[in-house]
Amino acid sequence: MKVFRSLARARGCFRRPVVTIGNFDGVHRGHQVILDHVRKDADQRGVLAVALTFDPHPVAVLRPDQAPLRLMTLRDRLDVLSRTGLDATVVQRFSRSFANIEAEDFVRGFLVESLDVQKVVVGHDINFGRDRGGSTQTLIEDGARYGFSVEVIRPVSVGEVVVHSSNVRKAIAAGDVSLATALLGRPHFIRGRCVHGAGVGRGLGFATANLAPATESVPPDGVFATVASVGGRRVESVTSIGIRPTFEGTARVIEAHLFDFYELLYGRVVVLEFIGCIRGQKKFDSKEELAAQIGRDIEQAKRIHAARRRT
Repeated sequence: MKVFRSLARARGCFRRPVVTIGNFDGVHRGHQVILDHVRKDADQRGVLAVALTFDPHPVAVLRPDQAPLRLMTLRDRLDVLSRTGLDATVVQRFSRSFANIEAEDFVRGFLVESLDVQKVVVGHDINFGRDRGGSTQTLIEDGARYGFSVEVIRPVSVGEVVVHSSNVRKAIAAGDVSLATALLGRPHFIRGRCVHGAGVGRGLGFATANLAPATESVPPDGVFATVASVGGRRVESVTSIGIRPTFEGTARVIEAHLFDFYELLYGRVVVLEFIGCIRGQKKFDSKEELAAQIGRDIEQAKRIHAARRRT
């Protein structure tokens, strides 16, 4: 997948592509339905499948105090988008000046003149342009004027929950990583670099990798069954998130114990996928009691991993 770092750089690079527009944070199951329509339609027409996305998140620019925690870094968003079969993604920097562009000027200047679009596929709740004045109806009307078609994709639900980035964030914030997996179509993951810790886990007999996360949306304090990816290897693991209350800690840390893994991890990038929640954070009366509980947590994590492998 080719990546263009602005609409200006993408200008004149496409000939009548099928395009979708969105933030695509999480690239969840709703996004996947849209992207699948884009890919299939582009194949039928013999043209390129293109996504237009934005960075940073518009709310982070317009209302920073209300900015959502991102489910993915931009790097991870582009990586997952590439796996959907897109030919190209245009990443437009979102700024206050960009936000002030009128909806019709956005359509004419960017979709028509820069991208030469022949069809736009979007979710039902899209808004764009100054004061979020553009909508699916705007696109349909402008499409009739400028010669492109529009397909609006209905919302996707898992049970009674609508698949939306905000609902994924709520599930993660609540520690319901199973619901997050159902909404995303894959486990939620965080990326970070391993840093030196206090050596608490090793002192208890369970060496851990301490992660400084680049991903903003991290599950709450507790213990989780996880899968760690490092250097091309996927390793089953158990991860504790919290302030180490047994040791009167104050700083929140992410500590992953990788099963049957003996390589040094300091300075290396690790991706943690959250498979299941084991328990909440708890303060123990002694190190020995904590060590015994960690042993039980590891056994529970192994049972969760074994059940996952059987499905």
